[in-house]
Amino acid sequence: MTTQSPSDFPNRSTSTVTGPVHADETPDADATPAAGPPPVTDQEAKGLSQGQIVRRKFFDNTAAIISLVVFAIIFLLAFTSVGFAGIPGWWKYNHTEFLPLLGGGAPTITSPFSWGDHPFGQDSIGRDYFAMTMRGTQNSIIIMFIIGLLAGLVGVVIGACSGYFRGWPEAVLMRFTDIVIIIPVVLAAATLGQAVNRYVGSGAQIWLLGLFLGLVLWTGLARLVRGEFLTLREREFVDAAKIAGASNRRIIFKHILPNAVGVIIVNTTLLMSSAILLETALSYIGFGVKAPDVSLGLIISQNQEAFQTRPWLFWFPGLFIVLICLCINFIGDGLRDAFDPRQKKFNAGRAKDAEKPAAA
Repeated sequence: MTTQSPSDFPNRSTSTVTGPVHADETPDADATPAAGPPPVTDQEAKGLSQGQIVRRKFFDNTAAIISLVVFAIIFLLAFTSVGFAGIPGWWKYNHTEFLPLLGGGAPTITSPFSWGDHPFGQDSIGRDYFAMTMRGTQNSIIIMFIIGLLAGLVGVVIGACSGYFRGWPEAVLMRFTDIVIIIPVVLAAATLGQAVNRYVGSGAQIWLLGLFLGLVLWTGLARLVRGEFLTLREREFVDAAKIAGASNRRIIFKHILPNAVGVIIVNTTLLMSSAILLETALSYIGFGVKAPDVSLGLIISQNQEAFQTRPWLFWFPGLFIVLICLCINFIGDGLRDAFDPRQKKFNAGRAKDAEKPAAA
């Protein structure tokens, strides 16, 4: 019998491991590592819940945290300074009180710790501009939240039902959406504003205006949610839920909706920031909030003639409009990144730390 050497079999390994590899046995550098499961993430390794993961990802977003702090300061300043719902505030003046003009109505604030009697100045008839701006910020924030909650709820429900059920429910809901889209929002809001001012007191203006705008501004969100549901309803986890006997309501709200939360949050926050701009525009042209109540748009409209001689009458309400819109948009981006499992934030520091063991 002819003895064959291992060199006669070039494609066969020259050694066979029959036992465990000890620590002192170094594998060949050219050997290809065996395929294995993907590495476990830090969150999975630590056994964090979904809420803890969302909270950690949100707090990792610097812009969202700064915006949240700024918006919280604006919110507390507006609702505690001049009071709300019959609860008195800590500021000594209100937005309807007429006072003697001091220093031509110029702002008396010199530093964050030295405000003076009228930190934002006074208007041409002596009203405290800080109290007016805070009252206007209150109304704008209330309208923003009413529109965001109502339009978000209606848009999500209609978009989810039309995207999941298809057939005649989709046809009916989308044709209804098309009808609402063609409604001229500014003209309809102006007509409603005139009717409200004639038959309803000033205290109900902001609530009715927010309700109306919320009932007509949900169409864009509904279409986006429908498109997201059309994609997600074909995924494997939806088929598994159907096989398991889950109801349609449970599949929509427990399985598909959490995967579409990124689109919903971003577009709802954009809707809320645009709602402030729409309310400001309506009040500026005289069809939104009206005297004796105030809003940021109405304050700018009432003092537009004094812009050249007293520009601070435009600075402060304009600054609060810009800050609120920016804060809401950045907070929405942070929530989208936190809730959406498909969003992965690249961290250069962690990438370098991961490369060091590989290089060693």
